[in-house]
Amino acid sequence: MPALALNPRRFLAPWLATLASLGVLAAALPAHAAPPLPALNIDISQTSISGISSGGFMTVQFQLAHSSIVKGVGVVAGGPFNCSKADVLRAVSSCSCTGEPSVPCAVSETSTDVPALVASTEEMAGKGLIDPTRNLAGQRILTVAGARDTLVPPPIARQLSAYYTALGVPASNLSPVSLPNAGHTMPTQNYGIACGLEKEPYIGKCAYDSAREILGWTYGKLAAPGSKPAGKFIQFDQRAYIPARSAGAFSWSTGLDTTGWAYVPNSCAKGEKCRVHIALHGCKQGQSYLPLTPPPGGGLYNGTTFVKNTGYDRWADKNHLVILYPQAVSIPFRNPNGCWDWWGYTGTDYATKNAVQIRTLRAMVDGLATGAK
Repeated sequence: MPALALNPRRFLAPWLATLASLGVLAAALPAHAAPPLPALNIDISQTSISGISSGGFMTVQFQLAHSSIVKGVGVVAGGPFNCSKADVLRAVSSCSCTGEPSVPCAVSETSTDVPALVASTEEMAGKGLIDPTRNLAGQRILTVAGARDTLVPPPIARQLSAYYTALGVPASNLSPVSLPNAGHTMPTQNYGIACGLEKEPYIGKCAYDSAREILGWTYGKLAAPGSKPAGKFIQFDQRAYIPARSAGAFSWSTGLDTTGWAYVPNSCAKGEKCRVHIALHGCKQGQSYLPLTPPPGGGLYNGTTFVKNTGYDRWADKNHLVILYPQAVSIPFRNPNGCWDWWGYTGTDYATKNAVQIRTLRAMVDGLATGAK
């Protein structure tokens, strides 16, 4: 799931997806206006977040920007905070290998320059652009790398661990996982394509339940799931949470789709105290992306392939967890694969509290928590 489609062979689907983002192909969007997120009794201090690929990089960005409310994170095929330094060529060569063959891969065991990233992180914290880095020491962090991943190779995950260690995360709070047979994929217990393949929908049968491992590492021992989810998937209006200065041109300037998804357990809907976990898809995984081959569930668009098949909902009901699935969307020329912004396509502040995507994610969490008691 490349961060950028610099390879011409990858261009067809992104441009069709662009038409979808403009409303020309609107089958993935609801026929009527979606509602806002429900107001629930949410303990905002127990917020967690995870993501794959561009969603993994965005996970780290949100974590650092709002570390005061983050309890833990899961990073699948992602790298250190602000790795790209707002340079797209650095993003696709030194922080990943997603620019090949147009841009040669330069990933090595030191290619991200962890000491420089740590220094810039501390500088940004000192300016108030992100929360104080001392908050990281109390967080639980799980990283997942596929040993066969050619797009975000294992050295990036190792440098991510080194980055956290340099910022004071104790070894007891950091769980680095390497899956020997996994390529660039979101690992699941038994859904998706072969674990070692690197193609759409980038969800692989790896005999590894990423959702369980991430949520369990963050919150401790989980209650076993029921035979089937008892809560509800809700499609909500993302536009309500985009900063006002950007909302008028959301599909062009923010990289955010018109709607997102949330899974709400019945207990949470009834007012019991719950927690929020944000689950971020990667490139080519958003609901409005139009893949070259039909998604596993049929239809033209990805739709809810990531939302309903990555396993988070199974663990939500009995563990008082609301799962938030924000959706990114394609932007012509700037973000054809519908990635989260980890190289600056929305602006040079893409990794700070001022970033439009980070502000929107925080507004979603705050919106869910308006029913807190």
